[in-house]
Amino acid sequence: MQVDEMWNSQDPLGDALHFLRVTGAFYCRSELTAPWGLTLPAMPGCLWFHVVTAGRSSLEVAGSAPRTLQPGDLALVPHGRGHTLRSEPDVPAPNVLDLQHEYSNHYALLRHGGGGAASTLVCGAVRLDHPAAHHIVPLLPDVVHVEPTGSAPDEWTQSTLRLMAAEAAEVRAGGEAVLTRLSDVLVIQALRTWIEHDPAARRGWLGALRDRQIGRAISLIHRDPARPWTVASLAAELAMSRSAFAARFTELVGEPAMHYVTRWRMQVARAWLAEEGASVAQVASRLGYRSEAAFSRAFKRVAGVSPGASRAS
Repeated sequence: MQVDEMWNSQDPLGDALHFLRVTGAFYCRSELTAPWGLTLPAMPGCLWFHVVTAGRSSLEVAGSAPRTLQPGDLALVPHGRGHTLRSEPDVPAPNVLDLQHEYSNHYALLRHGGGGAASTLVCGAVRLDHPAAHHIVPLLPDVVHVEPTGSAPDEWTQSTLRLMAAEAAEVRAGGEAVLTRLSDVLVIQALRTWIEHDPAARRGWLGALRDRQIGRAISLIHRDPARPWTVASLAAELAMSRSAFAARFTELVGEPAMHYVTRWRMQVARAWLAEEGASVAQVASRLGYRSEAAFSRAFKRVAGVSPGASRAS
């Protein structure tokens, strides 16, 4: 049995989260003393996260009200936008890249500030590489702020945060690896919390995943993009009429089913080209295209560039 078959649940939304893969671009543990400020630069295509393990911080993102982060809080800045962290309002905030760090691979230690009250933060910039992320991330608000609620599901997040705080408080062998992996878990947990509680997550593509029939159709497309899907074959899987399925899919997803199938295939193809180094011919074959030329035409029509140019970029 393949791994994905073990996860073949009846929960399309859970499937989408299961498929997400976090790729760390940069992680940093910051030991800060008041007054302090940091400007985090824009990183297109990345999702910033910030965890306060001791002390407090103010988070400022243009277009959003400032937020105070305390131990037990987790904040995501999901669209790669530049933003600022400060110990208090109006403190100068130099670009974090201009400050001296102690580097180790993709992990860094930063010590900065004026010598006053101490705060410790674990921050990072990550990418969500699976094609499902292309549907989820654009729906997110400018800031996702997860605060303790005392609920049972929240306890999982708080347990992860406590582990992170313990690792950040004391330098130990393997601490970098533990912090980066805990960070990846926290990002997924934050996304899950937002999906479960924000009304915006009940509309559009995420709302369609919650629909019993259309959500199932989306899962079928995701799990087997090479299958020669048609409106009729998808409708048959759901025991729906062709016309009823076509109308409902377009209503909930915002595009016709076969447009979605093609676009999903091209997102999968882009991931294979970039992550696995597969050739254009190999990707075309894996996705069921009869010729490399036919696949290349479809890819350029959807992505705006040729498969070769996409891989090079």
